Amino acid sequence: MILSRWSSVIAGHAERRRLYTSAELQVVAPDVAVRARATALGAPLPITAIIPTLNEEQNLEGSLQSLQGLVDEVFVIDSGSTDATPAIAERYGAHVVQHPFETHARQWIWALANLPCRNDWILGLDADQRVSLELSAELRQLFSGEQSRLDAVDGFYVNRRYIFRGRWVKHGGYYPKYLLKLAKRDRMRSHPDDLLDHHFYVDGRVAKLRHDLIEENKKEEDIAFWTEKHIRYATLLATEELRRTMTGRLEPLQPLALGNPDQRTLWRKGVWRRLRRYGRPFLYFLYRYFVRLGFLDGKEGLIFHFLHACWFRLLVDIKLEEQSRNYRRLPKKGNGGERDNPYHSWV
Repeated sequence: MILSRWSSVIAGHAERRRLYTSAELQVVAPDVAVRARATALGAPLPITAIIPTLNEEQNLEGSLQSLQGLVDEVFVIDSGSTDATPAIAERYGAHVVQHPFETHARQWIWALANLPCRNDWILGLDADQRVSLELSAELRQLFSGEQSRLDAVDGFYVNRRYIFRGRWVKHGGYYPKYLLKLAKRDRMRSHPDDLLDHHFYVDGRVAKLRHDLIEENKKEEDIAFWTEKHIRYATLLATEELRRTMTGRLEPLQPLALGNPDQRTLWRKGVWRRLRRYGRPFLYFLYRYFVRLGFLDGKEGLIFHFLHACWFRLLVDIKLEEQSRNYRRLPKKGNGGERDNPYHSWV
């Protein structure tokens, strides 16, 4: 009997520990039954969710599960997927619309201008992002309250919780990380100059939500996928930086060190562009890994912070040098001695 009681205690402790770990990290797939009980408390909210996709069968289902019963309309903007992505979207009742992909920003500009959304509020998600149960409950509370609370705000920032290879990256400046994800359609915009680091911007008043949006790309469990993707991203980011330097284009918002999350990001990008190439990736890694305590993220944190802060940023600097050299080799035109600038045509 004593052994039986101790076995029950140990089993109960192990179960509580397992549930605590899963609840903290949110690494496992959403519990559909729990989410169904949470969403059964009310009708779907007057929100239209929009998700761009391209071969996202490994990620899309988790995103759509998190929206079940929460929003009353979902659009999936597909760019010619050859896997089961469209079928998964249709199975969850989403409207699937095909549109060729240019850049993330231009895809969103098209979507906001052309989709027949029936709601004023838009929730913009990536296929690897899902709404946590806590955020779902917070949205229900927000939309069930007085209408004046919603009328007073044009957009909401959501705190992203990033999962890399099964581990929540809590340090290195990666958490908290606020992204503007929910906004009124007539106030929501994207900047066409953003080739890679896409952001939504809002003309009006913004506020922060307290709970997390979980981002976990299942395809990144294969490190080759992550590195190949970031090799492509390095070219885009180098082009974006060189173009902004050469054309002198204004930022979509005023960069401010103490502004809203997007203004702070733009301010930091301005500082980054003034730093010396080839030295800044190593400084950035040291800052993230030691000053911002990235070493507390364990083995996965070492892999992520080194690859993202140092290797990727070094690759961007190499691409920048290549593109600058190629530009200087362009023939000059006219008597003014100016070169054709291919970057002007990409605005």
